[in-house]
Amino acid sequence: MPALVIRDLYKNFGVIKAVDGISFDINEGEVFGLIGPNAAGKTTTLRLIATLLEPSTGSIEIFGLNILKDSAKIREMISYLPEEAGAYKNLKGIDYLNFMAGFYASNTKFKKEIVERAVEIAKLGERINDCIRNYSKGMVRKLLVARALMHNPKLVILDEPTSGLDVINSLEVRNLIIDYARTGTTVIVSSHNMLEIEFLSHKVAFIHQGKILESGAPAQLRKKYQAENLEQVFVNSIKK
Repeated sequence: MPALVIRDLYKNFGVIKAVDGISFDINEGEVFGLIGPNAAGKTTTLRLIATLLEPSTGSIEIFGLNILKDSAKIREMISYLPEEAGAYKNLKGIDYLNFMAGFYASNTKFKKEIVERAVEIAKLGERINDCIRNYSKGMVRKLLVARALMHNPKLVILDEPTSGLDVINSLEVRNLIIDYARTGTTVIVSSHNMLEIEFLSHKVAFIHQGKILESGAPAQLRKKYQAENLEQVFVNSIKK
């Protein structure tokens, strides 16, 4: 069963077509990259998948469940980390994780397990016991990624997970995502950084002005367009 099936999806805001008839599939266990410039429709698409917005028309199915009919069940199996997400700066990192675990855990034992998992994912060492206001931007992002993954969601949606980070912190966050994806979880990553997505993803889709221009494995797309990287593929796909 595919993890995600999108068919003829539209999302209109007045006269603006933010998502304009897109269709694509994601297989279970894949890391799928949604690539495009700012205002291309990436974040709107992710919010639709995360059940935060309703489609104007079209369909989304997640593990066979309909996004409109089964939204409550879907929310139990997914996790969404928006680009603008933040953490409570006056809390210690460990206290933030304990607080967030309370939304997922039905008992004390499970809560302890998912907090321990989040600490392991975040890889902050003893700094997990420091106040978040003393964290660097990279440390905060790693904490937030750990929060998104702590309860073992079946589908993880990450919007610009390395936005604003330097090279070293970006690499560390990307490695967190890759390590977690190896457990078999399906991951959707959105970014305007095409080289980053090429590093992360099994499959990619290019979105521009609300439309999907191309999709497939990075190597296949590079070969199709005789390109050295996905940036060249994107530019050439616009010219088609």
